[in-house]
Amino acid sequence: MTIRPMQTSDVDRVLEIADNLAQAPRWAREVYETAIRPGSAPRRIALVAEESTLGLVGFAVASFVMPEAELETIGVAVARQRSGIGRQLLWETNRILGGLGITKVILEVRESNRAARQLYKAAGFDKTGHRASYYVDPKEDAIIMSLKLAD
Repeated sequence: MTIRPMQTSDVDRVLEIADNLAQAPRWAREVYETAIRPGSAPRRIALVAEESTLGLVGFAVASFVMPEAELETIGVAVARQRSGIGRQLLWETNRILGGLGITKVILEVRESNRAARQLYKAAGFDKTGHRASYYVDPKEDAIIMSLKLAD
């Protein structure tokens, strides 16, 4: 598997993966295109995971304003979940952010999304807060988690 920067040609497949994930945000194409456009604000990194036989199987997007970053979304194709792809995307995202001088990564996750919460906890994220009724469709609370990358 290869993890690389997202390109415009990847956006159709990223949208397809996201549309098949109950927990993923329903971003418009323009949001992903903005995420990969140099000079966009806020600054973002967008990565994809690609397998030689299956093609693109996952993605991650994080925004950052020094010294903090927010993991905005991460998704893995349903057929490839629980195979370590999400963990590798998260690790690579955090590695790049740390290299940019980011010291803290935050995220929000649906309270019911146990698999994601376990992934984040295994990666060192701690629960730092709660947002009532943060998500819509369906309405649900968010758990706020954060990870300290460096001092």
